[in-house]
Amino acid sequence: MANNRTRGGTSERVPRLSKFPVLSPMWWVTRLYYDLNEKIRYINKFDDYYTGEFPLPWLAPEAQEEFRRILKMSRANYTGLVVDAQVEREIVEGFRIDTGDDGSGKKITPTGGVSKSSGFVSSKSFGEDDQDTWRIWQANNMDTLFDQGILEAAINGESYLLAAPNPKDEKTPKMWVEHASQCIVEFVPGTNRTEVAAGLKVWDDDWTQEIHATLYVVENEELNLYKFKAKRPTTHSAVQPNRWEQRTVLGEEWPASGQLDYVPIWELPNNPRMLTGGRSELADVCDIQDRIIKTIADRLMTQDYGAFPQKWASGWPDTDVDGNTTRRINIGRDRLLTTDVAETKFGQFSAAALDGYLKGKKEDVHDMAARTRTPAQYLLGEFSNVNGETLKASESGLVAKVRQRMRSLDDPLEGCLRKVREMAGKSLADDVKMEIIWRNPEFRTEGELVDALVKMSTLGVPKVALWERWGASPQEIDRWQEMAEQEQADAARMDATALLADSYRKQATGAAGGPAGAPAPGGTGQDVVKPRGGAQNS
Repeated sequence: MANNRTRGGTSERVPRLSKFPVLSPMWWVTRLYYDLNEKIRYINKFDDYYTGEFPLPWLAPEAQEEFRRILKMSRANYTGLVVDAQVEREIVEGFRIDTGDDGSGKKITPTGGVSKSSGFVSSKSFGEDDQDTWRIWQANNMDTLFDQGILEAAINGESYLLAAPNPKDEKTPKMWVEHASQCIVEFVPGTNRTEVAAGLKVWDDDWTQEIHATLYVVENEELNLYKFKAKRPTTHSAVQPNRWEQRTVLGEEWPASGQLDYVPIWELPNNPRMLTGGRSELADVCDIQDRIIKTIADRLMTQDYGAFPQKWASGWPDTDVDGNTTRRINIGRDRLLTTDVAETKFGQFSAAALDGYLKGKKEDVHDMAARTRTPAQYLLGEFSNVNGETLKASESGLVAKVRQRMRSLDDPLEGCLRKVREMAGKSLADDVKMEIIWRNPEFRTEGELVDALVKMSTLGVPKVALWERWGASPQEIDRWQEMAEQEQADAARMDATALLADSYRKQATGAAGGPAGAPAPGGTGQDVVKPRGGAQNS
């Protein structure tokens, strides 16, 4: 949920902002912190729906206590399943650099120069695995943390990547994934949300019981880090603009130098729009989830009070023949009701039907599946006698949605990784392409996939491309290539023709073990080895 800048002016949106000079550090921290708090209420709402802590159905106040137990039993979290079904298919497996050539057949190095080694483009130069970036990625545990960032972006609309040089290891810059409730950026107007003007990172420091904030802003083509602190509010209200104080760090100036000329924060939007940025996957389904819970609660209450047939009796006497009060009728499966009074009649009411509730809930779940393009078998558990083509068709909408979400993450992730390589001294030239390798979001049976790969191999598709379609990671492909090369070398050493040629070379070399072509002991260098059973032509 990015902020909609089209609603009102800045001074109308942010209280007391006009008291600070425009673009000053206090102006930025006040503006960004206000926007951050504005979106936190939406973040908290969607987080509750994802975790199943959504509001319980409405009941009249006098009935809430009696039905509290039933209301708690009515929780059924379908919204969390909708998010998980998407995120579990968005997995980064590696990176690739497309070096290409300079138009004359000369290989271009990642830094932009022409290679001085072979001089010609190898088959791998069109898609080399980026081992340098992958090393930095894993050193920062991003293969796990980035998955969490994708999950939070799907829930809240966006998450963020933050990077910084590492003074302890210049070849391994630092990378972090930031939650949308603790980080926010503002883009330069007119840049289509591509150029960041300023960024703010905020967190609650338990050690000092303070709110800490770090403002990232470029001034005079140099990144400055303004660090602030404020007392933790006693209520859930935000920090007031005039409460921010300078936060000093031992050994640092204020502001601290970021050693860069740009803001190193990148927004990871989920399903972004042009004006408002990322959008939560739950934005359209919270109302449907509420309907589902209301239907379940109504069914449970009906089931508790009306699903079991109630007995009735008419003409039952209040006293017996001796004038004693008749005992209360006690119904049980091992009891038989009898009476001598002819006017007495017994019967039971019809049980309350639950079919309408069950059907209503199922229709609501279908609505959620259609809106989110989540396969019905994920939400309803209905899966029987389905062939491969039907299963593929049922998941086609989800696969298309996942691919679209991947595309919205490609550009910010690539931009971050290029800057991270630059921090590590491994900058890429502008004409060198970088590609994010995503796992194929389409689930296929092993037999179906193998059959397709065999058919593709008959068309001349390279083995490496087939391995990628199989789902092998770049690291697995490198290992398989090394194993294949080793197998070829072993096979060549065991080839009968090669062994025979090697024996002839040894005979020609002679017992002294001299180099091939050298004269044998006692020879002139003109001796010729004659084939067995043959004659030598002179």
